[in-house]
Amino acid sequence: MGASEENSGLFPIFILTMMALPLVPYTIMKLCRAATKKAKSINCQCAVCSRSGKYRKSIFKKISNFSTWSNLTLVLLWIIMGVLVYYIKSINRDIQVFEPFSILGLQPGATDSEIKKAYRRLSVQYHPDKNPDPDAHKYFVESIAKAYQALTDPISRENFEKYGHPDGRQGFQMGIALPQFLLNIEGASGGILLLWIVGVCILLPLVVAVVYLSKSSKYTGNNVMHQTLSAYYYFMKPSLAPSKVMDVLIKAAEYMEIPIRRSDGEPLQKLFMLVRSELNLDLKNIKQEQAKFWKQHPALVKTELLIQAHLTRETTTLTPELQNDYKRVVELAPRLIDELMKMAVIPRTSQGHGWLRPAVGVVELSQCIIQAVPLSARKATGGSTEGNAPFFQLPHFNEAVMKKIARKKVKSLQEFRDMKTEDRAELLSQIGGFSTAEIQDVESVLNMMPSITVEVTIGTEGEEGIQEGDIVTMQAWVTLKRANGLTRALPHAPYFPFHKEENWWFLLADQNSNNVWLSQKVSFMDEASAVTAASKAIEETMEGSGANPKETSKAVREAVDKVKGGSRLVMGKFQAPAEGNYNLTCYLLCDSWLGCDKKTGVKVKVVKRTRAGTRGGVTDEGPVLEDGADEEEEIEEEEYDEDYESEYSEDEEDDKQKTKKDNRANGKAPASSSDSGSDEE
Repeated sequence: MGASEENSGLFPIFILTMMALPLVPYTIMKLCRAATKKAKSINCQCAVCSRSGKYRKSIFKKISNFSTWSNLTLVLLWIIMGVLVYYIKSINRDIQVFEPFSILGLQPGATDSEIKKAYRRLSVQYHPDKNPDPDAHKYFVESIAKAYQALTDPISRENFEKYGHPDGRQGFQMGIALPQFLLNIEGASGGILLLWIVGVCILLPLVVAVVYLSKSSKYTGNNVMHQTLSAYYYFMKPSLAPSKVMDVLIKAAEYMEIPIRRSDGEPLQKLFMLVRSELNLDLKNIKQEQAKFWKQHPALVKTELLIQAHLTRETTTLTPELQNDYKRVVELAPRLIDELMKMAVIPRTSQGHGWLRPAVGVVELSQCIIQAVPLSARKATGGSTEGNAPFFQLPHFNEAVMKKIARKKVKSLQEFRDMKTEDRAELLSQIGGFSTAEIQDVESVLNMMPSITVEVTIGTEGEEGIQEGDIVTMQAWVTLKRANGLTRALPHAPYFPFHKEENWWFLLADQNSNNVWLSQKVSFMDEASAVTAASKAIEETMEGSGANPKETSKAVREAVDKVKGGSRLVMGKFQAPAEGNYNLTCYLLCDSWLGCDKKTGVKVKVVKRTRAGTRGGVTDEGPVLEDGADEEEEIEEEEYDEDYESEYSEDEEDDKQKTKKDNRANGKAPASSSDSGSDEE
């Protein structure tokens, strides 16, 4: 019975251990994330962002942010652990180890005379004949008398000093750390013990496995449904126009799960009238176009209207139910756009290239959603290829202000940023009618806007020049600067109701063939990860080139200094194509800011293979495969000419048609894209 009680006393310790194993590391991870988020929260301080309330640090918002199910569960588990610790400590107080010397008030190794004197002294105090207190009688019998016997009997004392127990060496005991009522196998308690074992050892792991497998079968590691990725892969085309990217985005399975209510019919009709001009409807057949639009799946209609309401900043007219749906749609948009971008740059051709035009269109849509700017505002104007869209992300700017500024020959956002602060303030106050506070808001946002530069080197490691079939290494240092001196910052996005980090997409692409050779997502928010990645990449590169440890260490230190100075390393490898000169373009596209993208030309010359052997697994049939790939690229370009119907490229299509007519009039046949490329070379 005593052993049973001792085993049941271990049950709280067992539960505490099982709770602490996952809870302590999970709590440390949560605290590290919270500290990281706190370090990242460098946001815009303009009046528009302040009024949005997105960054307001009120006590109620802090409580609301903290009061999530995961945080509350975490706190509850820690409270339970605290109660268990207190309970275990109280149990340990009741359990006293038998120490005869301490009971008699003696030091270990005391003589027999000292033991007898101590026993007589305590007998006068606790003996039943001297002290009628029942507790004194119990203490005398169970402690004092037992201790005296253990120390006066030679064998008992020898056992105690040698083994720590008067009875000698104690046997090894094993038990089950379960409560007492489960250890009593008489009657119905045996069934309870069986249920406990089955539940903990079989059912609980089975339930966890079923939940995990059901979720993993439905969602990817980025919490995007597999059905969404399949739809994006199917609908992504090489000729996808920027205005058509929206049609692919809304086909996500997550959006199909948004509830459809009968009460939403009238509000959506009113919203349709407000955003009708942004829906790419043919105004000549407006009735047929409207009927075709409403015949789509209700979830597609609702999602597109809510996104267009966000782009046109018409969300104040939404009902409370639609407001909740709108927040859900916008919250999912950045995550889905990232997956859509991956579907655009995923290797599709025989050379492992992605598609450039849809990739650019996806980033443009992301910029418009983050800044709440209509897609139609990107239509090229007289002096800017991006139209007036970049200006609409600035606070207090509207169509009227844009028309007034355009009269002063400020055509692009870059020209506006390059102006002196005094000249810009004078322009805004006199022409735009801005107050001093509004001018300060504009300057605050301009100081937050990033300026990006890139240095690209392309070559074959350990060799001079690039030959057919070589494994080519591309290394690019991307540097970000802001007027306010910050590197890590959250973008100015007062109309986007959620926190959004600033990310960049690096694309090495060929505009003529619409191919993306290399792609990588770049972030300036996590410096520690960037330092680790750059150090490892530079170290591997130097070791591969045969550098000594001193040179390698110096190169790593220089890379770390660059990263800490606001640069990020982008590296990639690709197989050299067939012989020829390739005019590539290095794109740096921001997913949050308009007008901050960067394009840099890169020339790559590939010569015919003269080195012995092959590299990178290229066989003698490589050039033949490349020729076949060129034919496939020509077919893709022909498909692009037939399918590309962007409303933003109507003028370009008219110019092409006019050029074809002039060529026919002069008796010339239209040249293929490959012929024109060779002529340029």
